Amino acid sequence: MPFLTGPPTLAPGLAPIPVAQWLTPDTEAATWLPEKTELMRTHRAQVFADTGVPDAIDEAAAAVLAVTGSGDMVWESPLELAASRVSDDLCLLLPDDDGQWVLRAASLVTPTFWSLEEKAGQALAGIHSAVPDANPDLVSRIGRMFDALRPGMVLERFNWTVQAGPTRFTPLAAPLKALAAATPDTAALDVLHLRVERQTIMKLPETGAVIFTIRICVDPLKAALPDTDHVAEFAAAWDGIDPALAAYKGWPSYERLVKAALRQLA
Repeated sequence: MPFLTGPPTLAPGLAPIPVAQWLTPDTEAATWLPEKTELMRTHRAQVFADTGVPDAIDEAAAAVLAVTGSGDMVWESPLELAASRVSDDLCLLLPDDDGQWVLRAASLVTPTFWSLEEKAGQALAGIHSAVPDANPDLVSRIGRMFDALRPGMVLERFNWTVQAGPTRFTPLAAPLKALAAATPDTAALDVLHLRVERQTIMKLPETGAVIFTIRICVDPLKAALPDTDHVAEFAAAWDGIDPALAAYKGWPSYERLVKAALRQLA
């Protein structure tokens, strides 16, 4: 429930965690892995990218499988095999000749309203181009963080938003916004869900690639607001976000339903 620490921001907000907590416990595996692996096979062009970095893919896959075991599924890429064993999406970034970190490979089944097909092969500046105030300073800060990251360290952060319905495979925001628009105030608590991203970064020792993991948790909003204290914290975080960031996240499309839900929970 990251709203307890305030509204989402653009600050990286990464904190170190023990390496043993990198992928475990996998809180979403039981409910998400069957659907995830099905999407990996039926939507491969949308959810898998490889720009030609076999050594980094092999090293990343080995790091994941050392935690999870290899299982018995067969996949075209070692990165897909690794991704089939965890609920997290796996993205690999490496520096180009100019030192810019580039998204070189990924198995990404839970995009929060963006397209892997469009972002694969782009540097951080291109990946973050739609983010408000994603100026050169912010991109440089992230790049310097990647540069300074030492093998053996794992950094973690959380991000969150609200959506209509429980869908995790969301390359487009429009269907969820349409569902929100069609939902009456009286059904707000039946439709609204809290979508939380757990993100980690870790640098691989042999290739120097950064593996960026994204785990999506989607739960009914009413389950995340079990008492008046949580309702108050959520309301403060919702109202306290920077307006430009709220617009980027699509929050105006949910304002009516969120306010209705908060009234019902008050």
